[in-house]
Amino acid sequence: MTWKSATAASLLVGLLSAAACGGGEDSAVESFPETSVASIESGSSSPSTDPPAREVEPQGFSTVTAQITKSDGEVCQICLWLADSADERGRGLMGVTGLGEPEGMAFLFEEPVNGNFFMFQTPTPLSIAWFAEDGSMVGVADMAPCLDANSGDCPRYSPDAAYQLVVEVFEGDLPGLGLETGASVELLLGTESETCVLAG
Repeated sequence: MTWKSATAASLLVGLLSAAACGGGEDSAVESFPETSVASIESGSSSPSTDPPAREVEPQGFSTVTAQITKSDGEVCQICLWLADSADERGRGLMGVTGLGEPEGMAFLFEEPVNGNFFMFQTPTPLSIAWFAEDGSMVGVADMAPCLDANSGDCPRYSPDAAYQLVVEVFEGDLPGLGLETGASVELLLGTESETCVLAG
């Protein structure tokens, strides 16, 4: 995921503790047989002996705990990759096919900004949510991969409002994390880490 601006960033302050949101270890995970797409498409019933493709996870990012206040007032926490420098925001989820333990990526800006996001060289469909300086949600969108050679050919996505924090997850995952209309988010001070550590 690429963003057009280049501003420095800092963490928003949050001191409350909360339970983990949907997803993570306690969520139900569907299990499928280890067969390749080729064997399914060809009608073969025998499993493939090819090793599964290795997922590409974000590299060179730390993680941070995000506290979500859902529209019904319930408070929970999730772990996100943190992109809070111009270089990190520029790389975002480009080339990524797996997130590892974090639920998505937080793009943090030093002050409210306006600008477009686009999916240049980002192979995985994503959902995006934009949040204002006070943490309130100002927009959401689903974004399709754009593997064009020219980034200028990729569609642009914007909330048409100023924002300071952006959360990207794999497409369709926002509701399960409580990130729907009326929700708010803040990143918790002091939770930046190499691995996920929820406050509490």
